Amino acid sequence: MRVLITGGRGFIGAWTTRALVDAGHNVRVFDVHDVRDTFDALVGDERTASGRIEHVRGDITEPRDVDLAVNGCEAIVHLAAILIPAARKDPVLGARINVLGTLYVFEAAKRNPIRGIAYASSAAVFGPDDGIHPEPRTHYGAYKLCNEGCARAYWDDAGIRSVGLRPSTVYGPGRELGVTADPTLAMRAAAEGAAYTIRFTGATGMDYVADVGTIFARAATETPDGAHAISLQGQLATVDEVLAAIRSIVPGAQVTAEGSELMFAAELDEAPLHALLPNPQRTPLLDGTRETIEFYRKVRQPQDRP
Repeated sequence: MRVLITGGRGFIGAWTTRALVDAGHNVRVFDVHDVRDTFDALVGDERTASGRIEHVRGDITEPRDVDLAVNGCEAIVHLAAILIPAARKDPVLGARINVLGTLYVFEAAKRNPIRGIAYASSAAVFGPDDGIHPEPRTHYGAYKLCNEGCARAYWDDAGIRSVGLRPSTVYGPGRELGVTADPTLAMRAAAEGAAYTIRFTGATGMDYVADVGTIFARAATETPDGAHAISLQGQLATVDEVLAAIRSIVPGAQVTAEGSELMFAAELDEAPLHALLPNPQRTPLLDGTRETIEFYRKVRQPQDRP
């Protein structure tokens, strides 16, 4: 199966590519930029050289670019977006990318034999105290909730199968952007012997990126009938527990936390995920933290290169 990944050169896109290639699928990576250093480092030389990965450059806000990218694909993983800080700074741009871009993907799917769409929603659809009933408190969360409603309409009107996945704090090798990147940046700092302060406190669902990439891959290639929106809890942990995990691997790591809690609920209901995609891959926090720190010990990132 050929699977399109929009925003595919990003962090989750690279790990989803790994999962799809390992499952025997071909991948078309679509992104607005053509910088591949981090993508290639995360995907690995063997997969990159496999001939299963095609790179296409285009803009998610340009319908023609999206149509060309979707043509010839059988499934879609839609990840192209801007995150909370950028959406807060420019809500109109955020809506063009996060909402109109999603509509362009579904419209293109109507014109092609797409088996299913897995798209990135977010735990940000919830308010800070309730992880069951959506009540977003950010523009980004509102965009994602809008997309969930549109996906249901596309199932009703056009029979397009979809699964919207609501990750909380996705962490692991390659995570650099967004409010919830801080745990990964703290792990990287510990690996490099540097200090880092996570800019939020409280609890959050810590979801290792290898697991998230595998779930996206399955949701796109095993999409059931209907339009589903399901939460990914990962491992519920306090930021203090995240810091403890880092220090257990790097004793004396100079990592701390300060600030308010996140603006969306920490505790999410993952039961619908297990019902829809049985036995999802799940990595304990300590193991994911260890793998992340080992990655940064071994691999120099592009921005560190002379």
